[in-house]
Amino acid sequence: MAAEIQPKPQARTPVLLNKIEASQDVVNTAVIIPKEDGVISVSEDRTIRIWLKRDSGQYWPSVFHTMPASCSCMSFNPETRRLSVGMENGTVSEFILSEDYNKMTPARTYQAHQGKVTVVLFVLEMEWVLSTGQDKNFTWHCSESGTQLGLYRTTAWVSGLQFDVETRHAFVGDFSGQVTILKLEQDSCSLVTTFKGHTGNVTALCWDPVQRVLFSGSSDHSIIMWDIGGRKGTAIELQGHNMSAVHKQSCGVCFPCSEKVQGLCYAPHTRQLISCSADGAIVVWNMDVTRQETPEWLDSDSCQKCEQPFFWNFKQMWDSKKIGLRQHHCRKCGQAVCGKCSAKRSTIPLMGFEFEVRVCDSCHASITDEDRAPMATFHDSKHSIVYMHYEPTTGWLLTSGTDKVVKLWDMSPVVS
Repeated sequence: MAAEIQPKPQARTPVLLNKIEASQDVVNTAVIIPKEDGVISVSEDRTIRIWLKRDSGQYWPSVFHTMPASCSCMSFNPETRRLSVGMENGTVSEFILSEDYNKMTPARTYQAHQGKVTVVLFVLEMEWVLSTGQDKNFTWHCSESGTQLGLYRTTAWVSGLQFDVETRHAFVGDFSGQVTILKLEQDSCSLVTTFKGHTGNVTALCWDPVQRVLFSGSSDHSIIMWDIGGRKGTAIELQGHNMSAVHKQSCGVCFPCSEKVQGLCYAPHTRQLISCSADGAIVVWNMDVTRQETPEWLDSDSCQKCEQPFFWNFKQMWDSKKIGLRQHHCRKCGQAVCGKCSAKRSTIPLMGFEFEVRVCDSCHASITDEDRAPMATFHDSKHSIVYMHYEPTTGWLLTSGTDKVVKLWDMSPVVS
């Protein structure tokens, strides 16, 4: 069953349109069906369900199909109505949905992995089914013949996957925090490059083929925008999923899982990035601005402002007869400073710091009120999000939570 929500018009906040709450277990993946008031969901309870909105305003399942194992992920191609479902047992099963979405016909099954399938992606232009698993294998199959075309062994199990049709580049994010770029051919692949900027595992990837930038989200609470097309190695950090201690205490969500980035979606028509985290936060980032890279942290044995020695600099401590100080870093200039020279805090939205961070006194003086103008908006979904999907044709956002509820949001007030 699903409860229809009578939305209350509010300025600059997502509007909750509907809730679907009949699943017996967590919905691992769900997507909004374009040009159809419907949702497809796959769940831990081994079910695939197609929900269509009825005249009553509620969503009811038009298809209820039980799989042989728990469904861990899926990919849906609206043009061909092809549904690819990855399961805990390592297989990927494909179905073709009828035009009215009231019937689902089995098409093919791939024995793709030895462990849980973590991501599955159907590429219509290549007729490929890409998949990754906890067996640390990235594979791609021909969707016409069902044969495996290639396999690449990753250093850790993969948690994020995106594909660029124009260049045939696969972007693979794994549990070590590394992102690998592979060039895929019909029956082989070559390593293009790897890069690592996260201290935690990669939890989500999002590719913008127009601007040619890749967004990666992580369990370290951060998002990084990698400028792939610029070929200059530019990496922009976005720090907005850091929950306050008061919020942590009131909501009961424990650190460090509370701020883990769970999903990334990009709205190309407005150049806005939508991110969500396990604490229920939905953040909308304005990417239509020239953002700045965060500086490298500098090394020093003494404060680069007052020249007081840090506590490991025994020689200077002895010579100056001064007690060593703890080292900090200014988030704006990257200099190594003592606590006294960096006692102030400020937001730096152009560098992705939407919450106040440590800055040195001189940098604090240089930051204007205009520089502090927010470049992101923050919203509470009121459930711990495990998956998110944005449908740009309608401006709707879907969130699936650990509470076994799927929520549908109208994002037009904030994504515009």
